[in-house]
Amino acid sequence: MASPSSMPARIHIFLLAVLLSPVPFSSSGPTNGSDTDLTALLAFKAQLADRLGVLAANWATGTSFCRWAGVSCSRRRQRVTALSLPDTPLLGPLAPHVGNLSFLSVLNLRNTNLTGPIPSELGRLRRLRFVNFGNNSLSGPIPHAVASLSMLELLRLDFNQLSGLVPQAMFNMSRLQEISLVNNRNLTGTFPSNQSFSLPMLQVVSIYGNKFAGRLPSGFASCQYLQVIDLHENSFVDVLPTWLAKLTNLKKLNLGFNHLIGSIPAALGNLTKVTKLQLANGSLTGEIPPELGLMQELSYLDLQYNQLTGKFPASLGNLSKLSYLNFQVNHLSGQVPSMLGTNTVLNILALGDNNLEGNLDFLSALSKCRQLQFLDFEKNRFTGTIPGYVGNFSSRLNYFGAGANQLIGGLPVAISNISNLLWIDFRDNLFTEPIPESITTLENLAWLDLSWNNMPGPIPTQMGMLRSLERLFLQANKLSGSIPRNFGNLSWLESLDLSYNQLSSTIPTSFFHLDKLITLDLSHNSFTGEVPVDVTGLRQTYQIDISSNLLIGSIPETFGQLSMLTYLNLSHNSFKGSIPVQLEKVKSLASLDLSFNNLSGTIPMFLANLTYLNTLNLSFNRLEGQIPEGGVFSNLTLKSLVGNPGLCGAPRLKFPPCLDRNHSSKSHLLPFLLPTLILAFGAIAIYLYLWFRKKLKKGKDNVSVDPTDAIGHQIVSYHELVRVTNNFHDENILGSGSFGKVFKGQLSSGLVVAIKVLDMQLEQAIQSFDAECRVLRMARHRNLIRILNTCSNLDFRALVLQYMPNGSLEMLLHGSQSTTTRLGFLERLGIMLDVSMAMAYLHHEHCELILHRDLKPSNVLFDEDMTAHVADFGIAKLVLDDNSMISVSMPGTIGYMAPEYGSLGKASRKSDVFSYGIMLLELFTGKRPTATMFGAQLTLRRWVHEAYPAELVKVVDGQLLHGSSLSSCILDDGFLASIFELGLICSSDSPDQRMTMHDVVVTLKKVKAEYTKRTTKT
Repeated sequence: MASPSSMPARIHIFLLAVLLSPVPFSSSGPTNGSDTDLTALLAFKAQLADRLGVLAANWATGTSFCRWAGVSCSRRRQRVTALSLPDTPLLGPLAPHVGNLSFLSVLNLRNTNLTGPIPSELGRLRRLRFVNFGNNSLSGPIPHAVASLSMLELLRLDFNQLSGLVPQAMFNMSRLQEISLVNNRNLTGTFPSNQSFSLPMLQVVSIYGNKFAGRLPSGFASCQYLQVIDLHENSFVDVLPTWLAKLTNLKKLNLGFNHLIGSIPAALGNLTKVTKLQLANGSLTGEIPPELGLMQELSYLDLQYNQLTGKFPASLGNLSKLSYLNFQVNHLSGQVPSMLGTNTVLNILALGDNNLEGNLDFLSALSKCRQLQFLDFEKNRFTGTIPGYVGNFSSRLNYFGAGANQLIGGLPVAISNISNLLWIDFRDNLFTEPIPESITTLENLAWLDLSWNNMPGPIPTQMGMLRSLERLFLQANKLSGSIPRNFGNLSWLESLDLSYNQLSSTIPTSFFHLDKLITLDLSHNSFTGEVPVDVTGLRQTYQIDISSNLLIGSIPETFGQLSMLTYLNLSHNSFKGSIPVQLEKVKSLASLDLSFNNLSGTIPMFLANLTYLNTLNLSFNRLEGQIPEGGVFSNLTLKSLVGNPGLCGAPRLKFPPCLDRNHSSKSHLLPFLLPTLILAFGAIAIYLYLWFRKKLKKGKDNVSVDPTDAIGHQIVSYHELVRVTNNFHDENILGSGSFGKVFKGQLSSGLVVAIKVLDMQLEQAIQSFDAECRVLRMARHRNLIRILNTCSNLDFRALVLQYMPNGSLEMLLHGSQSTTTRLGFLERLGIMLDVSMAMAYLHHEHCELILHRDLKPSNVLFDEDMTAHVADFGIAKLVLDDNSMISVSMPGTIGYMAPEYGSLGKASRKSDVFSYGIMLLELFTGKRPTATMFGAQLTLRRWVHEAYPAELVKVVDGQLLHGSSLSSCILDDGFLASIFELGLICSSDSPDQRMTMHDVVVTLKKVKAEYTKRTTKT
């Protein structure tokens, strides 16, 4: 595939000649034609926001425009022949006046932030040969007038937001050598038939990432100079045509991610100049033709995710230049030929998820491939042992995956010779030998998965030497003995699973100081002793399972300080004492299992108030007293409480009623109290009526006064905040987050506000607090929480914010009183549009750039009218040094944090966009990114991506489809696909592939308008 910035050599030479041609300076006044060019250039400049002053500094009217930056003129006339300003930070629409530059032959405005449509006036530029509008934000259709540019040789419109049909006349541009429409996403239609297709000079066609449909365009068969065909990621439905074999100059053929059916033609072996062949993600069947071994220049072969059968062609061993070979997820059978080892430049070999079988003798040949970095043959039927000569593999090897086979023996000691290994995955095999101690010398190892084997013996004593380890999965083996004390040295460890083994002794205290640990599972072992009193080192952990062990003592109260915890399972142990009241502080807790212990006392009432708690099991303990009502208890079954004979209440579960000793005496007093109560309530009602009547009359003179404006001009004292929050009592807490707690309070003016008390961490941040707050208080947008005022002294910092009475998006989606059944497609679309407009304002429209750094559903709040407001924007900058690494205080939330933010700790606009994309996927699937179904192997994004676009019905929130008369409209008309596509783009691993928030707003407004129009007609 040609890179977006490459071009045929002829175009390079042509452009260079134009740009370097001498331009004589004439002292005489301009001709009429020159006057026209000057007017056109000034109009072009006037339409654009020149953010760095490039045009302002160089385009002076006192200087000949032929000397302006980016402008070239002809030799004989003072006429513009080239306008070339690539990568210049301009912003705005392209003025139609450019169509008056009648001598223009080169127009290169790549990556200049152009917006709006492509002017049809460009069709007047009969001399135009080179047009490059790539990597902008142009929208609307491609004008039909473009097809009238009979001299055009190169047209690049890639990475824009163009939509609609491509003019059919474009396929008869006889001089066109390259056309690139890559990644516009909404260009559609079919190609013309062979009879009306005339592009005799075409060398490069790249239209991937759109919605073109129909059959593969057979008209290309007549384009004898074609070198690149890139049509992948469209909706073509066809067999692989044999006419491709006629294109003997072809070098790159990318047709993957379409609906290709049938077999691979053997005739493709005639394409001896092809270096890249990509046919992935289709429905191809049959065998891989051995004739592909004739493609001697082939370096990249990708046939993954098809339904190919038959043997692995030994002829592929003849491809001496092959560096990338991917056959994963097919139905290939038989053995891997040892001839593959003759491909000495092989870099990536992916054979996973097939029916390959036999022993691993082919690995001996692969040891000759000194460039090999990635080797994966998991999910096959390989047998035998892993030979020791794998230690002869190149030290370049990073990934070694052989999981889900039928391998025996164990991990060879010699594997430690592959010094740069980052990833070892040998899960789900039949290993019966201990883990070799030598593995602890792989100092770069980040991922080790030996789970679901039968490996005995102890965990290597020097496991703590793997200081780069991030994921360790040893579950479902026969490991015994104690956990090495040096596990505390694994400071980068994020996921640890030692469950279903025979480990014993106590759990090392050092385990509870692994401050990057996200998931911890030690269940189904024989650990003894008490859990350490202090577990606060697990500050990032959201899932802890230490069930089915022999643990004793009390449940540590410090579990209450693990603010990110969502899943806690302590069942099947011998814990005693009461349920710690400190768990009330774990507001995010969704699942709690304390069953089969010796816990006593009453069931704490706070469990009914934990918003997200939806799974609770307290069975088989010694609990007694009243069973709370509401919250999670509304849906509990007897199974969750059985085995506690002292409990009472909950008549629906057949527990005995609780005795009330004061009931009879109170019933005797009722006849005397009732008349008094009636009189009291009557007096109160009359007073309230008169008071409201007076207020309403007075309010007519003050209807335009916003009570929130008044507070912004007053000083709010620390003592006032203490008073209105009852000394910041827990009963007034609205929530807590990464940077402090939020309290509800009513000021003396009567205004109800939210008060965020910040946990200041750095001295320099404290010093800049007031300055930063002044910037944040200037942020005014209908979809942002307003910062009404601030309060600060030597050791206290707080923000006074608008109060949002209708809770958060997190509560709306996942709360125990979830109302997602009332959230239709349009409502969810509206919420994300509101959020995108707020973020676009912070990123692009505010006087200073403001990054959010922690965008997630709990930071999207709703006012009385259910309008969405973004909260906590810019908070990280208030309490952290702007250059601090993420490990210092984690200004982000697991699941929503961009990869580059998590690894480097550097926030950007694009890291906010990533969080937005994940939140969008969450809203339309109803699944948290941290749901138990997701983990190392499957993420929310990958789950959606695997279903996109044909099987979105499998991932969409069922409430959007169930019982909805508009469900077919959402699916069949592509609205759902558009939304999920937006979420996938925004959450791309590469920041460069993500959209800007400005572009997100444009996209969502367009979807909303189209959907509203469609449903109105329906």
